[in-house]
Amino acid sequence: MLLVAGDDPPEQYIEEDEDGVQVMGKADDGWCAALDREHMRCGIYERRPLVCREFDMGGEDCRAERAAWQRAVQALR
Repeated sequence: MLLVAGDDPPEQYIEEDEDGVQVMGKADDGWCAALDREHMRCGIYERRPLVCREFDMGGEDCRAERAAWQRAVQALR
């Protein structure tokens, strides 16, 4: 997820892509590094980037995106 001006996630979650652009880091499983996997919610909700703010936590778009990731992960197994 691309970070834009004004985004302020904790530094440990920021990575640079191959073009040197700041993005949210991903864990080894491909999910956002800031995701609290125990509760399946954002661990930095108050500081989440704009792209995440466009999704309502637990809303229809959010659930659809999670389901798509789960299908992708299962397809790799």
